[in-house]
Amino acid sequence: MEGPVQRKHPTALYILITAAAGERFSYYGMRALLILYMVASVPGNISGMGFTESSSGLIYGFFTSACYLFPFFGGLLADRKLGDRKSLSIGAVIILIGLLVLASSNMIMPFFAGLSLIAAGNGFFKPTIVTMIGKLYEQGDQRRDSAYTLYYQLFNGSVFLAPIVCGGIAIEWGYRAGFAAAALAVGISMLIYWILAPGILKDVGKFPSAILRNSNASLPRNPLNKEERDRILVIFILMFTVIFFWSGYEQAGSSMSLYTEKYINRSILGITIPTTWFQSVNPLLVFILGFPITSVLGWLSMRRKGLSTPVKMGIGMILLGVGFLFMVGAVAQRGGDIADTRIKAGMGWLLVAYLFSTLGELMLSPIGFSMVSKLAPSHMVGMFMGVWFGSMAIANLLGGIIASVVPSLGASYIFGFVAVFVTIIGIITLFISKNLLFLMHGRD
Repeated sequence: MEGPVQRKHPTALYILITAAAGERFSYYGMRALLILYMVASVPGNISGMGFTESSSGLIYGFFTSACYLFPFFGGLLADRKLGDRKSLSIGAVIILIGLLVLASSNMIMPFFAGLSLIAAGNGFFKPTIVTMIGKLYEQGDQRRDSAYTLYYQLFNGSVFLAPIVCGGIAIEWGYRAGFAAAALAVGISMLIYWILAPGILKDVGKFPSAILRNSNASLPRNPLNKEERDRILVIFILMFTVIFFWSGYEQAGSSMSLYTEKYINRSILGITIPTTWFQSVNPLLVFILGFPITSVLGWLSMRRKGLSTPVKMGIGMILLGVGFLFMVGAVAQRGGDIADTRIKAGMGWLLVAYLFSTLGELMLSPIGFSMVSKLAPSHMVGMFMGVWFGSMAIANLLGGIIASVVPSLGASYIFGFVAVFVTIIGIITLFISKNLLFLMHGRD
């Protein structure tokens, strides 16, 4: 007779979410300021770097790409040498130092050194925290998908606050003060983690997965079997498709942010909303919509009508495409790609675009983490989390290139192209979803 199905999540999950919340606050607080900091004039009231919009878009793309590329190498080190917990701590310290360097001066050397350190720190931090969440649950535990969605939803509470807090500080005391506030957040969250984690996490993530596998004689040491190879193939196929989702989604921090600054009417009752605050719309919607979406998907799953992982991801990409159609609407309301900043589009276009991109994100991002933790061979989960983040690295680089050509090609062309292309990729993903589900061999 089977025992009762567990519904409550372990306390360790919330400790990991606390660490992630501080790191995500620091990243998204910094990200909300970054493109504006780069284009701000050097002698201005809140002085910046004085770069062109095109150069800033490329730098933004290369930086965010590196933040998602380095986790591949960090995941390898965690699996083979460091263990997840040590890797997480190393990453947090490097991120903290990087933010402080970035906050120290608006000279070229501290600027690029700070961004490089933040990217390197993400390489250690990102793959390990999501890997440890997967290790809290046995293979086949139905709570795993909801754990990743809960993780995603709760840390987005801090992501919501980050642009408001760091943006407000930047307006009052300058961009570099906003970067310093981001550093303080990651320091506080990690202090809590270091105090509580040893007693609550116990051995989770303490030792490298490769060492644990080698010390356990019961585990097979044979080459990957056909089922494992098929599952890895699914990871790579879905990784390829989500590149196009994230390249569009990341326009929120670059081209959409610059478009909002210039061409969106940000006034309500005579009060002008800072551009950085619009970066809080997405995490607020994640926090509000996460529970209802999780409940609906769980309800469908309990009645054997659940959506498979490939189907959820295909729907997510289509929803993002719909969101960009509303950005095309914003451009059309202004009469097209005209340079006159006095002609503004309504704020509603932007807010509805964020709504659809958030719905797409909730269907795709947390499910992706769960999918990797289920499909990757147990001793290679950290590495494949890094591989999954690698798709985001390519996407961010592509997204930066897209943002850099907006001034020359026009926002209507770029927003329209993203809308159509991402929707087509989503439809293709739905079309091949049954084939992908077959290759997953029951691990959905």
